[in-house]
Amino acid sequence: MGKYGYNHGDFGWNELAVDNTQKAIEFYSQLLAWQVEEMDMPDGKYHVLINGEEKVGGIVAKDAEQAAGPSAWLPYITVDNVDEATAKAFDLGGKVIAPPIDIPVENGPRFAMIEDPSGAKLGLITYVAQNAEAAV
Repeated sequence: MGKYGYNHGDFGWNELAVDNTQKAIEFYSQLLAWQVEEMDMPDGKYHVLINGEEKVGGIVAKDAEQAAGPSAWLPYITVDNVDEATAKAFDLGGKVIAPPIDIPVENGPRFAMIEDPSGAKLGLITYVAQNAEAAV
């Protein structure tokens, strides 16, 4: 991830949840020349999408809640503090779909998922390593 994507309010990540991760990887790799880096996560494999040297998103298998619905992209917007932004979203009439949690990798970001009052789903993300660098 380069400079863009780390600022409060930037779209900082995009995640695709699908039934068939390999088919999606093949499609986007050929369409956009993205490289893919596989990561082991507690709930299975995560496929990081890389455009040049920039990590731009990921592909994941749909979970049980998503299984009946269509495959879909979920954008994540960078916020300075994901805990505060999640609480504020709730105060403004949004719903918390997934409370803030740390991604279990070294210097991994912290993220949450919300639903706005119109029903649109969105991820919120804080890049822990980027915040540490900004504080120096």
